Amino acid sequence: MFVAALFAGPPAYAGDTAPVLETVPIPAGPYVRGSDASEREYGYAIDEKAYGYSATRNGRWYAGELAKGRHTLPAYRIAVSPVTNAQYAAFVRAARRPAPDVDRSTWKSYGLIHPWQRTRRYAWKDGAFPAGRADHPVVLVSHADAAAFAAWLSAETGRTWRLPTEAEWEKAARGTDGRRFPWGDRFEASRLNSHDAGPFDTVPVRSFPSGQSPYGMQDAAGQVLSGRRRPGGQADTSSRAVPGTTKDAGSAVPLHGTTVPRD
Repeated sequence: MFVAALFAGPPAYAGDTAPVLETVPIPAGPYVRGSDASEREYGYAIDEKAYGYSATRNGRWYAGELAKGRHTLPAYRIAVSPVTNAQYAAFVRAARRPAPDVDRSTWKSYGLIHPWQRTRRYAWKDGAFPAGRADHPVVLVSHADAAAFAAWLSAETGRTWRLPTEAEWEKAARGTDGRRFPWGDRFEASRLNSHDAGPFDTVPVRSFPSGQSPYGMQDAAGQVLSGRRRPGGQADTSSRAVPGTTKDAGSAVPLHGTTVPRD
């Protein structure tokens, strides 16, 4: 997921060739991960203010977060923006993969707030993404398809790409000091695409440069709900890493096609 703030537009792609995903380096070293009770309460409180009801609190959305503490990671690079529809379309065409989507029963199993019918505006038709959404983040991508995208990108570019781990995503999103949001500790609706200020839809990636993380990653908070890879390879669709930022644009999804290269 993620974009460097200084880039003027979405990463380029050409025809059926592999898309160019810009990356930022994340240095080796310690960082603060997880959350404490006060941070989880802060997340529930801002959700209640935005939604007008206690769905995330009642669903215990943040209860599974790791306890706040120090953790250390080696150096790595991470894509700085969500993979876009246009970028993912190159994979669909070249690898002859099905368009991203999710059926009603699978959607229900995620336990999310928004009804399945609301996802239909993002559904591809006849193998093509919805008009006007080329630079919007691709959504409704399964864990298997996201992994396949990473494998295809690796083969096409000669670099090793994979899904980020939960820990890697968290450090890239919040930096090393344990801040609640990519930009600091106070929630500010103007810095992200969320239910608080609208437009209640996805928007082009990199639309909120003031919401970037300390490493220059954007769209880590808001926009869409993304999954990360937990140990063992399974998907994690929790809000872990940035308490209170699961308030998406109205199209919560289980996984982004986000990848991480290691040189």
